[in-house]
Amino acid sequence: MTSITVNRMARPRNQGARRQALIEATYSAGHKHGLRSLSLTDVAAQAGLSRGTVLYYYDDLDALLVEAHSAGVERFCDERDRLVAATDDPRGKLAEAISAGLPSGPDDALMRLLYEFDFLAGNSALHDELVQKMYVRQMDTYRGIFAEGRRSGAFTPNLDDEQLAMTFVALEDAYGLHIVAGNALMTVDSAAAAMRAVAADLGCPPSG
Repeated sequence: MTSITVNRMARPRNQGARRQALIEATYSAGHKHGLRSLSLTDVAAQAGLSRGTVLYYYDDLDALLVEAHSAGVERFCDERDRLVAATDDPRGKLAEAISAGLPSGPDDALMRLLYEFDFLAGNSALHDELVQKMYVRQMDTYRGIFAEGRRSGAFTPNLDDEQLAMTFVALEDAYGLHIVAGNALMTVDSAAAAMRAVAADLGCPPSG
């Protein structure tokens, strides 16, 4: 009786770990093959599993992609918000948000896939919802930083917090797309420096 109970309790943990491994394999395989050409077989090969094993956990590739998209949004937003929350000064928070919001480089598999997922939004209500969710969370992060900086006197902007947040989400997305696309004329450092310069010019100087 005890061993049966242990096995039943262990299975959900194993399933969760396997699902997470498949999500990671989706990011890697998607980076390698491109989202539009990605197949369930590609993901299975990346994970070192059979196609049938993947189908045990997900009904089809679309179901796996939706979960990978959702997990990617949560990972990106949660990690950045954690870094921002660990900083006390609004100027430091803005510097952290800018840095953490950009891809680490052209080989940033997660960020590249998040951009590619945007192209699925027009054909999928679920992906469209996730794209909007990420935008809302990006807006919330920047809006909160600008509001805090305004209250503390660290920032003296002429634009309102909504306009500032929209501006920085747009810059973040645009620069990030050039970075993951491998544009040799756009580096992570130059993108971050440009965003910091815009912030300072708008009355919200980040630290650093």
